[in-house]
Amino acid sequence: MELEILEPHGFCAGVKGALERARRHPDAWCLHELVHNDQVVEELRAGGMKFVESLDDIPEGGTVVFSAHGVSPAVREQARRRGLRIVDATCPFVARVHREAKEFALRGLDVVVIGHKGHAECEGIVGEVVAAHGRVFVYPDLPPQGAKIGVVSQTTMNADDVAAIVSRLKDAYEVAAAAQVCNATKERQDAVKRFSGDALIVLGGAKSSNTRRLAEVARCRAYRVGTHEELAAIPLDGVRRLGMTAGASTPEKSLRSAIEFIAAQRGPKLGGAV
Repeated sequence: MELEILEPHGFCAGVKGALERARRHPDAWCLHELVHNDQVVEELRAGGMKFVESLDDIPEGGTVVFSAHGVSPAVREQARRRGLRIVDATCPFVARVHREAKEFALRGLDVVVIGHKGHAECEGIVGEVVAAHGRVFVYPDLPPQGAKIGVVSQTTMNADDVAAIVSRLKDAYEVAAAAQVCNATKERQDAVKRFSGDALIVLGGAKSSNTRRLAEVARCRAYRVGTHEELAAIPLDGVRRLGMTAGASTPEKSLRSAIEFIAAQRGPKLGGAV
């Protein structure tokens, strides 16, 4: 069996930046998971960071880290009212989407967000429009046909799906579209779509949107795995060419560990570019 490691892999710039900022404040409270990867979260927790789902769980005067997914203006204001020191680890690309959504709302456009309702990033974008007193819809919810709309996207969506949705919206609305996934997401998706082997392993957390999208866009059968137990359960009999990649929040050590695990399982039967 030949094993091919797809490029790029490892942390994207947004994740690297978020980790750098968070590690300067090891005793802080992080609102939600900094990134959606269990290994990263556990490493930070072991270093003293606390993870909470509500600002009310942070004592007044404490330090709060906002995750790479961003937060709404209402959350920022609540943190200021409670006297919390803010460490903003929002991915710059996510912050750009916030600015675009706010600009659309201030122009009087209805804002359509292509994203996963309830996901932290999507909720932050929606909150940005609400704070600007705009109307916001999370696709497939839509305003009445004929309206002027601004379209933005959660940065970790399937790039092809986003392009197709924007194209359909243009048939029914006057569209000012800023919708696009981030470069790191698109580059990884393009690499997966180019892979022509028998099976693909995508390493990353179950809650990671960009990781799940990688498994979805594969041209062969694909498996999203986060643990050695999940890796061991993958049926590889008959696979001649196996690809491996990783989500943008998956540490390089997880990739190296997975390569070593597969090599130990397959022994001399494993070859190729590892």
